[in-house]
Amino acid sequence: MISRLVSLTSLAIAAVLFTSCGSSGLAIIPKSKIGSAGSGFASREKFALPGPSAAALAATAGKPRDKHSMPVYAFSERNRIVRTTAYTATEDDHLIYGSSNATGTELRYNNRVRSAAADWSFYPVGTTFRIRGLPYLYVVDDYGSALTGTGTIDIYKPNKEIMKLWGSRNVELTVVQWGSFTRSAELLKKRTSYPHCRQMLSNIIRQRPDLGIAMR
Repeated sequence: MISRLVSLTSLAIAAVLFTSCGSSGLAIIPKSKIGSAGSGFASREKFALPGPSAAALAATAGKPRDKHSMPVYAFSERNRIVRTTAYTATEDDHLIYGSSNATGTELRYNNRVRSAAADWSFYPVGTTFRIRGLPYLYVVDDYGSALTGTGTIDIYKPNKEIMKLWGSRNVELTVVQWGSFTRSAELLKKRTSYPHCRQMLSNIIRQRPDLGIAMR
């Protein structure tokens, strides 16, 4: 009887602890439930996003295009139409990095902030943005060789199921805050043995010649 009371007491304490963990406003979801209908994440990814606004479409007129025929914007233009793809840490080309991003911290995916990868000469590390129709804040903390030389942004997903749900989408996004070219150059300078890192660094220095001097 005593052991049964102790067991019931332990269960009650555990219930209180789990309840308090949820009070922060962040969704705490077991890995086994990520991508299930109950988690909320997968169901949200299935929602159709609104198309680009008339103003965003009109602003693309006459702009140069990247290799995916997407408009190339000036940094002064925060509202833009962008090609997005999706990736996950369990893809073959990311297995070596695990759940870490290019800055050495953990990839993020919660109901507030999510990680994204991009060419850092287009979207320097730390750039934050929102996608029209979604409530999350995305932060560029990663890059990929396939993104180099394009304005494409790769959206991080926690598993292949949700990655495939996203696929490839042209979305309207708004840059909330630009990241740091200085920080981007500092990280890339250490990785110039990789062609895509050399290319990004070269493009950054072309736009910011002062950083070329600082990196010597």
